[in-house]
Amino acid sequence: MILLVTCPQGREGDAILELEWALEKVKVHGTDWRGVLLAETPLSKEEALRRLKDFETQAIQRVVPLEVLVRASFDEIADAVLNLAERIQGSFAVRAKVRGNKKLSQRELERKLGSLIVERYNLPVNLSDPDYTVIVEVLGKKAGVGVLRRGELLRFEVEE
Repeated sequence: MILLVTCPQGREGDAILELEWALEKVKVHGTDWRGVLLAETPLSKEEALRRLKDFETQAIQRVVPLEVLVRASFDEIADAVLNLAERIQGSFAVRAKVRGNKKLSQRELERKLGSLIVERYNLPVNLSDPDYTVIVEVLGKKAGVGVLRRGELLRFEVEE
C-alpha cells in the first residue's frame, strides 16, 4: 500500500516519525515537494487507515491511499484508472492533483478520465458526494492512482 502524506512545510521529519509510530512497518520517502511524502507499508489499506485515524497527529494533514504508481503520461494513467475503476459500484468522481508536470492539466485529467470511466463502465458521476473517488496524484514524472470509498481520504487539522 502506498500512501501520499502531506504535512506543513518544514514538518516532514515530524510527519515521518508519526507515520513510523502509527504504522510500525513503513518506509517513508521524501519527494521534490516540501510537505509531500510517499509512504510504503505492507499493511492493508483498511488497517493502515484505521491506525492513522486512531493516531493523535501533530504534523500529518492529509493521507491519500494510492494503489499503483505509473509514469505520468495520460495513457499510462488512463490504463491504471480503468483497471482500478472495475471495482466501483455506485457513483464516482475523479480528483486530480498535478505537481511539477506542465504536460498534464488537473481539470483535463479529471474530465477525460471521468469520460473514459463512464464510456467503459456506464457509472453515474456525482461530483458533490460520490460513493467512490478516483484519485490521481501527479508528482513530476510519476503518478499515483487509487480508488477510495467515502471516508478513505483522511484529513487532520494541524497547526502550522
